[in-house]
Amino acid sequence: MARKGIDPVVLMAVLPCAGEIEIMKRRPRSASVARPSGAPFLRRVVSLPERFYRSRHPFNVRAFSQGIDLSFRTNVTFFVGENGSGKSTLLEAIAECCGFSPEGGNRDHCRATFADRSDLAQALRLSWLPKVTEGFFMRAESFYNFASYIDEVSNLRAYGGKSLHAQSHGESFLALFTHRFEQGIYILDEPEAALSPQRQLSFLQIIHHLESPGHAQFLIATHSPIILAYPGAVLFSLDGDTIREIAYRETDHYIVTRDFLNAPERYFRHLFDASGNETEDP
Repeated sequence: MARKGIDPVVLMAVLPCAGEIEIMKRRPRSASVARPSGAPFLRRVVSLPERFYRSRHPFNVRAFSQGIDLSFRTNVTFFVGENGSGKSTLLEAIAECCGFSPEGGNRDHCRATFADRSDLAQALRLSWLPKVTEGFFMRAESFYNFASYIDEVSNLRAYGGKSLHAQSHGESFLALFTHRFEQGIYILDEPEAALSPQRQLSFLQIIHHLESPGHAQFLIATHSPIILAYPGAVLFSLDGDTIREIAYRETDHYIVTRDFLNAPERYFRHLFDASGNETEDP
């Protein structure tokens, strides 16, 4: 039965994973770790001119051409842009500066020394208030390797007691989000990769459960217009000569998805024109 005041369609989309939120509420907290409050913890990321070699990759990525200077004023920040715009490169460097493994994971899997960090990570300075060490870096493209590593070294209790490989791709993502995410800073590179639209809504529910009381901060690179719609989030676009803030409804992700769903046949005429001639943009 639909709850009063909630659209039944939305309720049906969210309910398949509602139990996961209850798991998050019931699971025991570590008595030895003080639970931080007051996110955002990471307040600013700036590039150091003396380490920013503009003629070399990745410093010559177009969005980095004016240097990097990002301020975070909300608990949820999204990075958007075309493939190759530098989103993953930037998030990986920030994750390294946080002490996380660039292949994914937390500080238990970090590179030991500053010299082992990537060139971009060495060229960034992070400002915190307060500084946190808890968190996680997840990148969809290397998640299989991370899951294999966890099978080798973990008793899996922190991941729901079940191998991530023993679940579907989407289920394993949600198992990580539900059981492993608790407090700190979470840097996620395309978390929607394995999630259906319904599961993306469940993921938004998980974000809300963690960030709304100020326990967690999220930096997320995504192409999903569903995830990008999270209320109150700040969006940064890397499609330009600098990284700039952009409104949700001004992103290509929103505009293209909206226009395609409204009139897919217009796009098909443009894409499948047998004559090979240029046609008017949809």
